[in-house]
Amino acid sequence: MLTQPVAHTSEGAVRGFLDRGLAVFRGVPYAQPPVGALRFAAPAPPEPWDGVRDALVFGPVAPQSGPMAAEPSAGTDWLTLNVCTPDPGRARLPVLVWIHGGGYISGASGDALYDPTGLARAGLVVVTVNYRVGAEGFALLEGVPANRAFLDQVAALQWVRRNIRRFGGDPDQVTVAGQSAGAGSVAALLTMGTARGLFRRAIAHSVPGTLCTPSLAAEVTAELAKLLGTAATPAALAEVDPWRLAAAVTDLGAALPQHLARWGRLAQSGLATIPVVDGEVLPCPPWSALASGGTDGVDLLIGHTRDEFRLFGVLSGRHGTFTDGEARLALDLFSPSPSGPHDYRAAHPGATASDLLEAVSSDALFRMPTLRLAEANAAAGGTTHLFELALPASALGGVFGACHGLDVPLAFGTLDSPTGRHFLGDPPAPEAVRVSQELQQAWVRFATTGDPGWLALDPDEQLTRVLGARSRTVRYPEQASRRIWAGHPITAFDLR
Repeated sequence: MLTQPVAHTSEGAVRGFLDRGLAVFRGVPYAQPPVGALRFAAPAPPEPWDGVRDALVFGPVAPQSGPMAAEPSAGTDWLTLNVCTPDPGRARLPVLVWIHGGGYISGASGDALYDPTGLARAGLVVVTVNYRVGAEGFALLEGVPANRAFLDQVAALQWVRRNIRRFGGDPDQVTVAGQSAGAGSVAALLTMGTARGLFRRAIAHSVPGTLCTPSLAAEVTAELAKLLGTAATPAALAEVDPWRLAAAVTDLGAALPQHLARWGRLAQSGLATIPVVDGEVLPCPPWSALASGGTDGVDLLIGHTRDEFRLFGVLSGRHGTFTDGEARLALDLFSPSPSGPHDYRAAHPGATASDLLEAVSSDALFRMPTLRLAEANAAAGGTTHLFELALPASALGGVFGACHGLDVPLAFGTLDSPTGRHFLGDPPAPEAVRVSQELQQAWVRFATTGDPGWLALDPDEQLTRVLGARSRTVRYPEQASRRIWAGHPITAFDLR
């Protein structure tokens, strides 16, 4: 048996390794390093090579920002992907392409959280992708493409289209999947003309409502340049070391409360560099594109967690301690209408300030954008399957609830990863193992057939799979929030 499988891509041959019966290829370039003359440019096709290239280690991470940033790694070959396949010699296995989350400022495909072993053993060819984040991927600069991270993801999908047959995959059976910023990327890809035909199905967990207008994005870039003591131009910022630029994004994120009066929802969200509705790469918000008939629906598996915002309150040490003033501010900024603050209080009688802040933040940032994308995709002719994760994290006395990100180790089956243990304990409770098995099976079934195992979303019945200790299919459970947001669009963040 070969101990080092070789695959022949359109750019050259790559040598991987066998791991627990799976063929693994890591750090395969799908575009040239975006540095030097290619800094802030659209991804350029990878240079071909002679001989056989080792694909044994993950590629270097793109420059990272924020408290969850990965450690810097040597090299600038940030635009790489990894392939894990149960049988590189077999033809036409379904393919899952994973786009990591991280608030659009951090994250890496090599995180143990995204170990593809379980999914590959179930019969999927799994591709995980690195892409530019933070200012490298999203800072709006005149004269260069906006949303370069989305262009990176399109380039990765084009690589899959060209090459995945050589790894046993079917280029006509590609499912693109992501969580949080990765789900926001999936939502964008649904509406981008350059992505059409590159995937058949989509999985989106916790779609964020964080997009911004060009006017707001331009002010963010100007403030970044000010922090660095340089001009807000591609030429000037290209002279700044990429990791120093990433550090400036971290500094700006910490200073966002100072910009609350002008940047409003962006400042409240805690994210500085986010996708921009630029009119070209991202012509309009995905919800609008689907609702207006600007793009067709697809097979979509989509959902959110019950207690999305709880994670951020716990990690900041503020869970349960938010003040009345902080709750009023969040309600004023994030409610979908002037009556929203009153509506939230009426819908949650007896709620504490922390409860109200958590409810409106969960809705505005994740739950309602997710629900609206599900509904818009169904209205655009796509078959949509909706879920909510209601299983609470068992670690730390259950303080996390069913929080943002809890679904990822469950879906990948990486309960023993550092993140999995942090949420679910070691060993995890039997009900967590059961939900993990159900969610993994749903992913595999969906990527293979388009059916995760429960009925599709219907505009009248609103059937939703609620994943918990006793999973069930019921009417969408967050009806109070749905009523508050009825008739109000998900809009891009703008200047106040």
